[in-house]
Amino acid sequence: MFLTHTTSDESQTPHIELLADGVYLLHQAADSAALQLDVAAVAGQAPFRHMQVKGGKAMSAAMTNCGALGWTSSPQGYSYSALDPLSSLPWPALPSSFALLAQRCAAAAGFNGFQPDACLINRYDGSAHMGLHQDRDERDLSQPIVSVTLGASAVFLLGGLQRQGTVQSLLLTDGDVLVWGGAARLRFHGVRAPQANASGQAPLRINLTLRKAG
Repeated sequence: MFLTHTTSDESQTPHIELLADGVYLLHQAADSAALQLDVAAVAGQAPFRHMQVKGGKAMSAAMTNCGALGWTSSPQGYSYSALDPLSSLPWPALPSSFALLAQRCAAAAGFNGFQPDACLINRYDGSAHMGLHQDRDERDLSQPIVSVTLGASAVFLLGGLQRQGTVQSLLLTDGDVLVWGGAARLRFHGVRAPQANASGQAPLRINLTLRKAG
């Protein structure tokens, strides 16, 4: 089933908004319909699943991966692996549409030469959300994070370098791409449950998080 979608003209530079030092929002930069097809193909090979956190509780957002490395969570901790633990097979290849979008948006934000090798795909439905956390399991923290919103809108929570402190709420809509790196690379962040769209369609949001993990 398709989410609501927009399309972007890649021949045009999307509107870029500087949100904080090292944090950029590229409005409507992604072709949602095309990316959804690639998400479905990935999920056909590596199904969405609810991973467990260190305490053993299942995450509310369902996840899968594509690329040379996939991020995994279990009661034993967090790590990147070349193999899907459900099948013991390599994760699906990173679609070229994901890589090209991430490279284009990272470059527009001033992070040239970004070559993602991992994409964590989160599926948010119902009350699924993500608490404040840092992305710090990657080897090279000088590389940015590129996050793509598909489907329902959701509020992205942007904190600081400490868990405590002011948290900024950012509304991300279908096709928006958020890029952060440099001084902002280890900022805490999270996601509230997705919001229904104007037509009243049940909220369902897919998020692509592209990283250089290896």
